[in-house]
Amino acid sequence: MTSQPNTGPDSAAQDMSPAEIQAVIDRILAKDTPAREPAQTAGAPASVLGKAQAISRRGEEHSSYDGDQQDLEERHALRRTAGLSTELEDVTEVEYRQLRLERVVLAGLWTEGTLADAENSLRELAALAETAGSEVLDGIVQRRTKPDPGTFLGSGKAQELKDIVMSTGADTVVVDAELAPSQRRSLEDIVKVKVIDRTALILDIFAQHAKSREGKAQVELAQLEYLLPRLRGWGDSMSRQAGGQVGGAGAGMGSRGPGETKIELDRRRIRTRMAKLRREIAAMKPARETKRANRRRNSVPSVAIAGYTNAGKSSLLNRLTDAGVLVENALFATLDPTVRKAETSDGLGYTLADTVGFVRSLPTQLVEAFRSTLEEVADADLILHIVDVSHPDPEGQIAAVRAVFSEVDARKVPEIIVLNKADAADPFVIERLKQREPRHIVVSARTGEGIPELLKAISEGIPRPSVKLELLIPYNRGDLLSKLHETDAEIISLDHEEAGTRAVVMVREGFAAELDSFISND
Repeated sequence: MTSQPNTGPDSAAQDMSPAEIQAVIDRILAKDTPAREPAQTAGAPASVLGKAQAISRRGEEHSSYDGDQQDLEERHALRRTAGLSTELEDVTEVEYRQLRLERVVLAGLWTEGTLADAENSLRELAALAETAGSEVLDGIVQRRTKPDPGTFLGSGKAQELKDIVMSTGADTVVVDAELAPSQRRSLEDIVKVKVIDRTALILDIFAQHAKSREGKAQVELAQLEYLLPRLRGWGDSMSRQAGGQVGGAGAGMGSRGPGETKIELDRRRIRTRMAKLRREIAAMKPARETKRANRRRNSVPSVAIAGYTNAGKSSLLNRLTDAGVLVENALFATLDPTVRKAETSDGLGYTLADTVGFVRSLPTQLVEAFRSTLEEVADADLILHIVDVSHPDPEGQIAAVRAVFSEVDARKVPEIIVLNKADAADPFVIERLKQREPRHIVVSARTGEGIPELLKAISEGIPRPSVKLELLIPYNRGDLLSKLHETDAEIISLDHEEAGTRAVVMVREGFAAELDSFISND
């Protein structure tokens, strides 16, 4: 990897030696051996793990609470391998072929914040690229006060990026920002390979991992919204019109005229498809709203599990409810929300909903497309905000998640900060976050540490029955007594008398109206 200090006006960049910048980039791609990596035995092959945080250790990341993980086996059935040609020499290879890894080079700007912030952002980009199935070869970071309006990186750094691409044999450049269409075209003209930005990379991951019909429609809508202003073509293929001389070779009389260019035709088709997807998503919304309305009508409290991607939300849901949701050490491993029923220690029922993970600079297209899914967070009675305390920048993750909460009007919902992965975190980082966040629980979804405290906090945080009644239930109305045991009611005392069962209970307002005729006046 190569990187040279920028000779711009920023004095901080000038004070750094080439060796210091090289060390920063090495840490970004984690080329040095991780501190917790087990020692290799003599003669064993060198470990390829740890290049970025998204590479999955399949034998180490699951517990007995995660179930059989059959969905994960299906996801890994078609493996991506390096150096495998996509050109088939024999038709029998079709059934067994594997996908070729894209070889990518990363590029980012350090425009504000600290050096650690720029380092964490590019490390996260490397993890996103590996989750999408790419092989990260190299990367550069440039210190600039603002992006270049023409090529994003500036002409000199873009030329340096071209040299890196040629020397490494990369076929893709991934930029750690959202590029304007003109910046993307200009950069592609210089580096001579495909250039994608952070938004396109995240959309690609979502397209790979979406499983439900609603999830696939939401991702496709977000991709089309991103693609529409970025349509481009080469030569006459996007500028030729259907009228004029073109009609002479095809449709003949009646078709001549100004016509419609191919790029205009593609834009119209995209808008038509987007309108159809919006109608489909709107048609799916009532089913989700009906389920939420049923829970509200039955006064079932809801708890939403939200947080940064790869913070351990699915693992925690499996630990609490044995849901068997897919768990993978990768960014955006699960997209479709999962709702499971749970109970407090005193028998009060509630629902746990696992939601899509968030990330820094989450594309606005995804926030809009997944708004119906994110409503699970806004409509919850309590939010479990999961934070990966083993991450280099947990405070940055908390800020990014709360920014999305604000976009979906969820900041008013009570929130518990759940400091997950405590078994792999620095105790000083845990203590720092405990001082910063007054309402917190320290847990480890892998080992079970802190789970009893978390269950107690959920029991205290959800709405509880507030109406106290003293009832005399006749013996021929055993159905009501059974309902008191099954629904969200707290039974304080039961006493069987000659006239019936005397019960002192705490119930919710809706259920209290049904019991009005059985209230004891004694």
